[in-house]
Amino acid sequence: MALTFLQQRALNLPRPAKRVVVMAVDTTLCVVTVLTAYYLRLGEWIMPHGLQLVPVAVSILLAIPLFVRLGLYRAIFRYSGSAALTALSIAGAIYGLVFSLIFTLVGIDGVPRTLGLIQPVLLFLAVGMTRALARFWLGGGYALARELGARSRVLIYGAGRAGRQLAAALNNSPEMIVAGFVDDDSSLQGSVMNGKPIYSAERLHDLIVEDDIGHVLLAMPSATRARRAEILKLLKGTPVQVRTLPNLTDIARGRIAVGDLRELDIEDLLGRDPVTPNQILLAKNITGKTVLVTGAGGSIGAELCRKILQLHPRSLLLLDASEHALYAIHHELARAEGTAGELLPLLGSVADPGRMALVMGTWKPDTVYHAAAYKHVPLVEYNPAEGLRNNVFGTLTMARAAQAAGVRDFVLISTDKAVRPTNVMGASKRLAEMILQALAHDTAGGTRFSMVRFGNVLGSSGSVVPLFRRQIRDGGPVTITHEDVTRYFMSIPEAAELVIQAGSMAQGGEVFVLEMGEPVLIADLARNMIELSGLHVRDAANPDGDIAIEVVGLRPGEKLYEELLIGSDNLPTSHPRIMKARDPMIGWAELAPQLAQLETAIAANDVVALRRLLVGLVCEFTPDAEVADHVHRQRGRSA
Repeated sequence: MALTFLQQRALNLPRPAKRVVVMAVDTTLCVVTVLTAYYLRLGEWIMPHGLQLVPVAVSILLAIPLFVRLGLYRAIFRYSGSAALTALSIAGAIYGLVFSLIFTLVGIDGVPRTLGLIQPVLLFLAVGMTRALARFWLGGGYALARELGARSRVLIYGAGRAGRQLAAALNNSPEMIVAGFVDDDSSLQGSVMNGKPIYSAERLHDLIVEDDIGHVLLAMPSATRARRAEILKLLKGTPVQVRTLPNLTDIARGRIAVGDLRELDIEDLLGRDPVTPNQILLAKNITGKTVLVTGAGGSIGAELCRKILQLHPRSLLLLDASEHALYAIHHELARAEGTAGELLPLLGSVADPGRMALVMGTWKPDTVYHAAAYKHVPLVEYNPAEGLRNNVFGTLTMARAAQAAGVRDFVLISTDKAVRPTNVMGASKRLAEMILQALAHDTAGGTRFSMVRFGNVLGSSGSVVPLFRRQIRDGGPVTITHEDVTRYFMSIPEAAELVIQAGSMAQGGEVFVLEMGEPVLIADLARNMIELSGLHVRDAANPDGDIAIEVVGLRPGEKLYEELLIGSDNLPTSHPRIMKARDPMIGWAELAPQLAQLETAIAANDVVALRRLLVGLVCEFTPDAEVADHVHRQRGRSA
């Protein structure tokens, strides 16, 4: 600490004062090197007198003006480099030439002639060493001190093998320095590992304040999400960022690196600990078969493709209407390790009967996962005709094409918004379910139609999680539609695995419902995400907080909470997180003419008729009183 204080004082001196100090040091070096030269020549230390003092005077009067002239006192020593060394070499050469001319060639009585050769060498070495010392002390040494001060002090939660490896990796980190470990094992608490103390979790709050901790790193790859949530609760209200290592599978390849650390995402807390998937169900409709995924570039579609590829299909057909999304997922999958079988990107809209019949008839897939849909509630509310054309008649087009091509299994990706919908998107998905139920019940063709219904997936393009992340990154505010809004959440990988397993259990016409756990209050989600970022919520209780949460009101078609079941009961399946709903259905003979009317209304963009028909078709559809369609409203203003 004292060294750092002296360095700071030296650096804070005004430039003229620094030059005076360096000139004084050089003057002292002139005297000391003359005395040393006498010692080296005579073999004993002497106190010069008379003419013996002439070399001292000549050295000072020659060196200081020469150094000034050549700019040695303009150099910033802590940043000096080759230019300063060149100037010093030139000064040394000139000084040595003149000094040796005076005392070696000409000579002074009482002064050994060899002094003229020894002293310039000593002075050059002494001045060079002082410059090098200044460069290290004020440059390297001080920079190191500043760097150490700037490095975030961290606590590693977990003193096991992963914690030890992480601490070793952080030894050379320019960003972090380990202050200690925290562990739940009482037998480890109070001991020291790698020179760092191990504390109990009860001391977390005190340690963060006392040691100015900036990060807590979770080195607990086998910890459950519930345990991670408990740790986050312990850290609630502290100004630290939480980062974590990946799971055990990800780190089994080798040693842990600092780059393996990632921010603790909300997915780690909201998602459940996954149930080990049934490998027989996963492989049943995929391994060795031709599989088609519609909406392959979307969040769910892309994850389905990743899982399917791992199960070694004969061919995987990627279908999407978005060129960019299709390119991105195809490029990703084509580069994946162990890719086997055919991987084909296909552009096309599911609402295009000719294109879909061509695709289905050419490859005759064994299994179809129909994930293509417009899912953003307000956008579909503003464009209801297009939403219905894609979600309802796109599903009907795909189902008909699948029957004609002899597809064995057809799985529709549905949504909890299909249950007692208050928006066109939810109503369109329920109507898509009804179409497949009717086809499965009333028509022949051999295709097994099934539906899988679940809530929000974390991190999808329409999820609030990416929106909240962006708002936090931009400094807020984080916007929520209502303080009481709740939603179900599931991780995308878990949803994709359950969809595949549910589809494999289908006999025809089932509506499978994924068990989503407890609903999450969106306001609590926003608070947790802010605190995960090491920030504080700014509200009435904490006006000096970092980021505010702002209520902006429900958007068209949104409701406060979602449901997964239309009826009050459900049937279990062989999988603990997959249920079967008991939902009412309409036979194809009754449904077909109403769909024809709906198609006519879509072609005319008659949104009033669309709404009337949907209310009649979809159980308990209760739309907003006001029509939100942009075209309809604009034409009304122009009339």
